[in-house]
Amino acid sequence: MTQRPHDEPTASSPEELREQVEQTRAELGETLEALAAKTDVKTRTQEKATAVTEQATVKVRELKTKAADLAKQVQDKLPEPVQGTAAHAAEQARAKAAQAGQLWHDKAPEPVQQKTAQGARMARDHRTVMLAAAGAVVLVWLACRRKG
Repeated sequence: MTQRPHDEPTASSPEELREQVEQTRAELGETLEALAAKTDVKTRTQEKATAVTEQATVKVRELKTKAADLAKQVQDKLPEPVQGTAAHAAEQARAKAAQAGQLWHDKAPEPVQQKTAQGARMARDHRTVMLAAAGAVVLVWLACRRKG
């Protein structure tokens, strides 16, 4: 025999009893669904991974924007002669890099070329950060040169 719960009133009619049974079934179903969701580790892990990925994507966008702003500030602060010299040096570096790239392509083994290509893709994907770092190096170099 089971005892009636102390906080629930007894039904005064069969209809009221049916309503109470249906309400209890609905509550029990909701409770079971909640428990099943808590025990579904795979789904919870996927949801957490998705949330972390979204947060990381937002953070990367913020960092790229910040890096682009810093690169622009660095570029704006460079004196005109330095900008011209830097552009000329960059063009020379591109030409030398093209020559070195061709030599590399002719001489390097295939697995090494593949790893290098992967690194180059990563550098292109993070170009803004690379430019900001290069700008900072130029500023540090100029500051050290002026002190010396």
